[in-house]
Amino acid sequence: MMAAVERGQGNSRGSAKKSAARLAAVQALYQIEQSSASPDLVLEEFLHFRLGESFDTANDIAPHKALFSEIVLGVTESGGQIDKMANAALSKKWVLNRLEIILRAILRAGIYELETRLDTPSRVIITEYVDVAHAFYDGQEPGMINGMLDRVARSIRPKEFGDRSCDR
Repeated sequence: MMAAVERGQGNSRGSAKKSAARLAAVQALYQIEQSSASPDLVLEEFLHFRLGESFDTANDIAPHKALFSEIVLGVTESGGQIDKMANAALSKKWVLNRLEIILRAILRAGIYELETRLDTPSRVIITEYVDVAHAFYDGQEPGMINGMLDRVARSIRPKEFGDRSCDR
């Protein structure tokens, strides 16, 4: 994910900080589910010990801590609403709990942002989480994340995709 920053593909320092926050949020969500630790405990651990001044030491990028916290708390406090949207985006023969924990974390974080961060275009959010998936996977998983987040985005933000039927 940070390779795009190295290549200079237009990411400003601010968006690189947000990208680092998204990656860290997915890692925190993974830890919460894997260890059954409380979200507050994991959040505190990340903020005080793991993120430090520079999360991505190769590129000297400190994550946007407010965005990191918002995503982690937003996903964990969603009360299952995010999981309902994720299950709706999956094919009929799949359910969310069949996915690997890291895929669930990526999907949940992406759906949270699509639903709440209306100031950020859907395509930007989708691209960010596809990049996060590439940080963990070399196979077809990033494409799966792309397809699932695209389906969710089209259902909750149809105007961004040219669906004018919601104007009537």
